[in-house]
Amino acid sequence: MGNKSLGNPFDSDISLAHTKGCTCKTCQAEHAQVLTDYDRQALLEKQLEQQIEQDALASQHTQAAHGQTTNTQPGAAFDSSDDMMDRAIESAIVRGVFGHNDMQRRDFIRAVGGGTLAAVLGSIIPLDKVKAAVKDSIGPLEKSKLKIGFVPITCATPIIMAQPMGFYAKYGLDVDVIKTAGWAVARDKSLNGEYDASHMLTPMPLAMSMGAGSTATPYIMPAVENINGQAIVLHNKHKNKRNPKDWKGFKFGVPFDYSMHNFLLRYYVAEHGIDPDKDIQIRVVPPPEMVANLRAGNLDGYLSPDPFNQRAVYEKVGFLHTLTKDIWEGHPCCAFACSQKFATEMPNTYAALFKSIVDATHFSAKAENRAEIAKAISPKNYLNQPEVVVKQVLTGRYVDGLEKKVYDVPDRIDFDPFPWHSMAVWILTQMKRWGYVKGDIDYKGIAEQVYVASDTAKVMRDLGYEPPAKTYENYTIMGKEFDYTKPEEYINSFAIKRV
Repeated sequence: MGNKSLGNPFDSDISLAHTKGCTCKTCQAEHAQVLTDYDRQALLEKQLEQQIEQDALASQHTQAAHGQTTNTQPGAAFDSSDDMMDRAIESAIVRGVFGHNDMQRRDFIRAVGGGTLAAVLGSIIPLDKVKAAVKDSIGPLEKSKLKIGFVPITCATPIIMAQPMGFYAKYGLDVDVIKTAGWAVARDKSLNGEYDASHMLTPMPLAMSMGAGSTATPYIMPAVENINGQAIVLHNKHKNKRNPKDWKGFKFGVPFDYSMHNFLLRYYVAEHGIDPDKDIQIRVVPPPEMVANLRAGNLDGYLSPDPFNQRAVYEKVGFLHTLTKDIWEGHPCCAFACSQKFATEMPNTYAALFKSIVDATHFSAKAENRAEIAKAISPKNYLNQPEVVVKQVLTGRYVDGLEKKVYDVPDRIDFDPFPWHSMAVWILTQMKRWGYVKGDIDYKGIAEQVYVASDTAKVMRDLGYEPPAKTYENYTIMGKEFDYTKPEEYINSFAIKRV
């Protein structure tokens, strides 16, 4: 699938962007796939996963019957990984010259010819030396074809858009990004090796490394995918119950036990005197099912990733009670993670993948790129959402379902790859506070083992970004300070807890 971003950059008939309107055979085959309409089915997560797999098989059979393949773009076949890397470097240079505006590139080539463009670039840039330098800096890839799982939410933006927008290809990787129904499936497929790496929730690699909820397996989290980007949504029938003290008996959805959504919802209601285990019900619901369950009355509300918060408003079944950035400004949510085994056994491949993710994350952080990204990730094979919904989330210009006005909150969701060790410590305190882990915890040791901040800092510098000078800091969450040096005191300071 990733090869489709490696078309000849000097050919005006080939799109390198591969967004919604792309007419290449690969994209047309992908757009033709019949995928489950999650919003209209209240299925369990694994039933969703089975349906996705069945639909994919049916699509493959249909394509085979019609003589179609998924790798038919001219110029997409390579004799070696070196050839693939050469094409990726040429594509990256050409993209950069045209500011990643593929239409301008194609119009220019139609006007002057691809050969002229190649000759002009060759006279200015020593392409052979650039290619050699890039290959030397990365080293030979142990594996170029990778599978990366993602759950279809906007938190996964860098992981998803890195495929259609060419960031994986830029580093010589042919990545198949695989839509995954929910977090239990993402975890299990990562653990059994079906995925080389995966989009995860920031608490997941901590829990997996500790054996909380699964067999203990060393995982590392080299990059945070997004900060902020979530919301508490309530059903429209609760517009007169804005005070959380009125929520006793409510049923809430969260996407996974080991999620910031679960921990932020628990924190929020507990600060209002509501015991999350006694006064309300919290159910694990895969993100694509949130809106359907709200509509059906199975949930009174949820703390979910977008675009399903904004989708509830779009469908006129719910409203945004509060953005999670108003609970904790700059909180982490999702992450890019892989097993320690993958990083150790395939260091060059890991390094190339890591660079592509950090690069894509910084690209996503720029407000001027958000509308283009929304167009790239909205189609069926990625988020399968109306572009207007995704655009509202990414640009921060949105309606909340309550007031007849447009809000302008540019950092409603933001993207910052640095994995602060202090964020890991906070997550561990909440895991212990609510009984997900027990006994003594080496907060600092686990944080620094799993959140590989030093690796992230090095990659950021290599790519020209400036990392933070430290890896720990204190936070203020709903007016209460978290001191990362006193995690046990912090847990004991709460009136509502399980320990």
